[in-house]
Order: sequence, then structure tokens, then C-alpha cells
Amino acid sequence: MNANFDDVQKISKENVDVALKSFGAVSKGFQAIAVEVADYSKKSFEDSTGFVEKFFGVKTLDKAIELQTDYVKSSYETYVSRMTKIGELYADLAKESYKPIETAISKAK
Repeated sequence: MNANFDDVQKISKENVDVALKSFGAVSKGFQAIAVEVADYSKKSFEDSTGFVEKFFGVKTLDKAIELQTDYVKSSYETYVSRMTKIGELYADLAKESYKPIETAISKAK
């Protein structure tokens, strides 16, 4: 009877450890994503501000169109690269949060 209770306690402790490792990986992943999003937001704001300053200094229509075209192209490329990186961070988050569970399952087999 006592041996069964000890086994249950051991399994419970192992399950709690697995859950804590998984939650730790999720927390770390979300922190990395938050840093990336904040960094992108800051850069986007700085780029927009710089564009507006340059735009108001333009004297000709051709130069204004060229400036706006360059800004839109640059903004789009930055957006795509940052969203790709954030997507990779989400994929890493899923992998890292599942590793402790996967390890526990493989031990149980």
C-alpha cells in the first residue's frame, strides 16, 4: 500500500516538473516574441516619422512619388522579414514547450 502511494507521489512530482518546464518554455518564448514585436513597432514608428519629415521637405511631385514608393517598398520588406521572424519564434515556442512533454511520454513507454 505504501509503495503504491510513493509511486503515485513520484509520478505526480514528475508531471508537475514537466508542466513547469513546459510553462517556462512558453514564458520564455512569449518574452522573445514581445521583444521582437516591440522592436518592430519602434522601428516602424521611427521610419514613419523619418518619412514624414522627408516628405514635407520635398519640392517636386516626382520626388514625392519616388520617396513614397521607396518608403512603401522598404516598409513592406521590413514587415515581411519581421513577421517571418515572429512566425519562426512561434514555431520555436511550440517545439520548446512540447519537448518536456515529449520526453515524459518517451520515458513512460
